[in-house]
Amino acid sequence: MNGDDWMNFHDQPQLPKILCIGMPVRDLVFRVDDLPARGLKKHASHYTEISGGNALNAAIAIARLGGRPFMTGPMGDAAEKGSATIFDDFAKEGINGSTLVRMPGLVTPISNILIDDTGERTIVTFRDPGLWKVKLPHETELLKDCAAVLVENRCADFSRDLCLEAHRRGIPVILDADQVMPLTDSLLQAATHIIFSEEVLRGVAGSNDDAVALRKVASLTPAFVAVTNGSDGMTWLDPDGQARHMEAFPIKAVDTLGAGDVFHGAFTLAMAERHPIEEAMRFSAAAAAIKCTRHGGAFAAPQRPEIEAFLGETKKRLA
Repeated sequence: MNGDDWMNFHDQPQLPKILCIGMPVRDLVFRVDDLPARGLKKHASHYTEISGGNALNAAIAIARLGGRPFMTGPMGDAAEKGSATIFDDFAKEGINGSTLVRMPGLVTPISNILIDDTGERTIVTFRDPGLWKVKLPHETELLKDCAAVLVENRCADFSRDLCLEAHRRGIPVILDADQVMPLTDSLLQAATHIIFSEEVLRGVAGSNDDAVALRKVASLTPAFVAVTNGSDGMTWLDPDGQARHMEAFPIKAVDTLGAGDVFHGAFTLAMAERHPIEEAMRFSAAAAAIKCTRHGGAFAAPQRPEIEAFLGETKKRLA
């Protein structure tokens, strides 16, 4: 793939609409040299509050890379002042949040995040149980002109039917498998592409061998299946069921917060644009790698020309 292939989106009369299903989160981010031991206090060198959540982070990446992200899912009460920043960020990033659903009396999810000197993050999140009772807008509205759907699997209870309908219409449905789910979950059938984190894949399939685990999942769904594992790269199954592996790009990570979500956003956009799998995986991995080299969660996600430059420099080094 060359730069022109990826930059042709500038010539499109209408950028691809991508529906992101999930829960926006208020992220309270603290930077520390290392994690405190149990019962101890710790001084943070930096603090910031940013908008987050898997689908929102992915939507930021999609917008920066040339897509039109629309987001749906539950949020807290409309009178909740703390979530105003999230809508401000939607406006700044070009994310359409008009189909988010405000839930009376509930609280928008909130996370406490510690990032250490290696860039690794530790997260504690509160999500009001009532948020899962949300009723999304009608599928006619959500899927109109939709080029792809990205969904968090923690949102399965209120998104299955919508994803099944999208699949029926021939719309790519990318599942961010970020928490363990039963192998009987119908969302596995609704998805056209499933990307696991390694910990979740092993929990779902009951195997510490990624290829074996992917094949177990693949025996239950016709979807493309893959797993990401940070600095250890990515593994996926080709159409013949053979495991393919791609090494991660060698970078100095300072902040891994949102990296997986940036990967999913970039991959979903690539599927909307109908790029081949291997090119999409490389493109998505580059987006996540660049994000890890700077602080700011998904707000450190790159623009598309940055990825092109990064891939071009990597190709020169390998040559």
